Amino acid sequence: MLKWKDDYLLGIEKIDEQHKELFRIAESAYNLLKSEYFVDKYNKIIEIVEELRDYTIFHFQEEEKYMMSIKYKKFFSHKMEHDNFIKKLNEVDLKAIDENQDKYIMELLEFIVNWISEHIFVTDFKIVNKVR
Repeated sequence: MLKWKDDYLLGIEKIDEQHKELFRIAESAYNLLKSEYFVDKYNKIIEIVEELRDYTIFHFQEEEKYMMSIKYKKFFSHKMEHDNFIKKLNEVDLKAIDENQDKYIMELLEFIVNWISEHIFVTDFKIVNKVR
């Protein structure tokens, strides 16, 4: 499982704290996957997806406000990545989750991990001109 480390720090305290929260949500999905206490994980999966969607909407708004405040030149392409992330979460197939819950959690984790490695390490670092 991907763990928070200081390599992810942008140096923008508010955004860094919000990124840590995204890691926490991913960790809760991982813990659910590994949990032996839930035979039916459907409701918990839905809670995690909704929390992830709600939190990323909040986080993206904050990040976009920051980008606008510094007149970030790649704002629109960056915002499109945010919009695509939310779109993917809004297209969750509830029936597919119910049919194979652990498989769905794995897919959700892969999605989050890929997002973190691609978006934070590549796209977000461009905001502060850190080369990756």
